[in-house]
Amino acid sequence: MMQDNRLYYYEAEASVVGAILLENDLMNDCTLEPHMIFSSDMRIIFNAMKQLHEKGIPIDFITIHEQLGPDNLEMVGGMSFIVGLKNSVPTTANFAFYQNLVKKYYQKRKTIEISERLIDKVYDDDLSETVQEGIQHLMEIGDNMDDADTGEIKDYLVEMYSDCENDRGEITGIESSFSDLDRLTGGFQDSDFIVIGARPSVGKTALALNIGFDAAKKHRTLIFSLEMGTKQLLTRIACFLGGIDSQKIKSPKLFFEKEDWSNYSRAMGKIAEANLHIFDRPFMDLNYIWSKVRKVRRNNQEEKMIVIIDYLQLIVGNPKLAHNRQAQISEISRGLKHMARELNVVVLALSQLSRAVEMREDKRPILSDLRESGQIEQDADLIAFLYRDDYYHQRSAEKNIMEVILAKHRNGPIGTVKLGFRSEVGRFFDLRETSSRGISSTVKGK
Repeated sequence: MMQDNRLYYYEAEASVVGAILLENDLMNDCTLEPHMIFSSDMRIIFNAMKQLHEKGIPIDFITIHEQLGPDNLEMVGGMSFIVGLKNSVPTTANFAFYQNLVKKYYQKRKTIEISERLIDKVYDDDLSETVQEGIQHLMEIGDNMDDADTGEIKDYLVEMYSDCENDRGEITGIESSFSDLDRLTGGFQDSDFIVIGARPSVGKTALALNIGFDAAKKHRTLIFSLEMGTKQLLTRIACFLGGIDSQKIKSPKLFFEKEDWSNYSRAMGKIAEANLHIFDRPFMDLNYIWSKVRKVRRNNQEEKMIVIIDYLQLIVGNPKLAHNRQAQISEISRGLKHMARELNVVVLALSQLSRAVEMREDKRPILSDLRESGQIEQDADLIAFLYRDDYYHQRSAEKNIMEVILAKHRNGPIGTVKLGFRSEVGRFFDLRETSSRGISSTVKGK
């Protein structure tokens, strides 16, 4: 059996070592010990990395080379083999899975080893004593595999009771800054994966920036922009904060009036005070996003956090699935939901919609319009679509109004919220309607 599973041991262990080579910080989350590694090559490399980590030395090819020494380096196949390990792991997002797999295989090997020893002893020693010894050893294996996750529920029950006593109000998550939307969602909840979909140029980036900046006043906000640079995003934020026309800001010296300069300066001051992080690489993969979020989370463990991704379809997929973009998007979607749960953050991803929207008389998006993957619909806790009637009809009676259509809400009602939208400055605002305060009559239960 051990021989049959050797390939699986090796692949899981190689994935753990390769993931740590990709992202050193994973060693902080690693609970493996060298003796749990079956492959001698991987055990030697992992042991060297663990020693470097304990000394506070960065783990890279140079430090590993130095730590291993010529004899061990030759034994594991040289530096080219170690470089190959790093390149063989497409993403670190599955590190916890790889680690648990290695532990499971270690547990199986130890169980087999103890069983074989018991079989040898049962013929020569006292049966009762042998059985007790076997039970003790097997229990020790289970204890050693415990990652502080005992499955106990008592603490959760106490927490639930305390929650009932504390008046947290209607909004329990991160506020969107729009009262009608927050009343439907209760705020964006920790561990939720939220998708906002719209056709190009409707206003999804503008809405995400409005939500993200407002959240950054109280909470840690991370924006991953695959389409626009940091300076462009900050300029757009400054425009809606200062009420500045986006056309003016293209040439401030020519078009700015005194009031514009004053508003711009105040907006810059507000931005400087916000808990805002922006990452603007054009070719980000899931691994890069995970590593940045994990690092910020590690340094801000008690804070609520929202992660905004603009936009989902631009994330670089697993090269092994290059022939199948739908499979890549499905993997990315699952990875983002996993990240939301694993790191206890709100993940808000923008999504393009298929052209099928344009073929219908009613241009309001529906769930089947999500581009390239039904997996997004399955993974998301909340899906909202954006629709502007004046985008399609110049003579629309609803000028400067954005419909936010909640098409899926795993933990609450669905429905439509209407927001005001000043497109020239990129700012959204609540509509104060006397009767419904912007909530359509189509609000439905879960």
